[in-house]
Order: sequence, then C-alpha cells, then structure tokens
Amino acid sequence: MPDAYNRHRKTPCVYLLASKRDGVLYCGVTSNLHDRMSKHVNGIFEGFSKKHCVHSLIYYEMHDSMEAAITREKRIKDWHRAWKIRLIHSFNPEWIDLYDRNSGEILVGPADVVGAR
Repeated sequence: MPDAYNRHRKTPCVYLLASKRDGVLYCGVTSNLHDRMSKHVNGIFEGFSKKHCVHSLIYYEMHDSMEAAITREKRIKDWHRAWKIRLIHSFNPEWIDLYDRNSGEILVGPADVVGAR
C-alpha cells in the first residue's frame, strides 16, 4: 500500500472534516479527494465548511462508484452525531489531520502521520 493517497487518482470518496477535535463536523463526497481538500483548506468553497472553519480531514473512505459514495454520504449525514464520532474514532482516534498541508498529500491513515513525526 502506498504511503499517501495518489493526488492524481480519481476515486469516489466520502470524507469527514472537523473544525477541531470533537468540534464541528462536515460530511462530503468527491471524485478527487486531493483536489477537494486543497479547495477546502484554501477557502475556495463558500458555505458551511468555510463559515465554520472546518478544514481538518479526519476520516475518508473510497468507493467503487460515485453512486455508492453518494448513497453512503447521505446515510452518514442522516446519522446522529454520536455515530459519526464512533466512525471517526474507529479510523482516527486522535483526530489527526490526514491532509498534509506542506506536501498536499492525503495520508493513508493516522499511523502514517504518527510514524512521520
């Protein structure tokens, strides 16, 4: 498995952003996570994530089709906050930002971030 998400690969993806640990959450879907994170971090998107400073990538999952990713995004958006928190903790218990702002890479998981420090 590669050390980081390939920035040029277009793969349907559901992702969660947070303003801080246990802060405001945002759920989105994209076909290019790298490009989408760059836009979130640089404040290109007007709306909820910009207004609430929700820029830390704390969870993501890849899907085989955009239809599957959109279906999953809708389900997660309907969840109670506690369920979303459990999902985040199962993948990233320390709420580490998985978007490396220096290199622009999407890290595979929290172990990659911790191991690099």
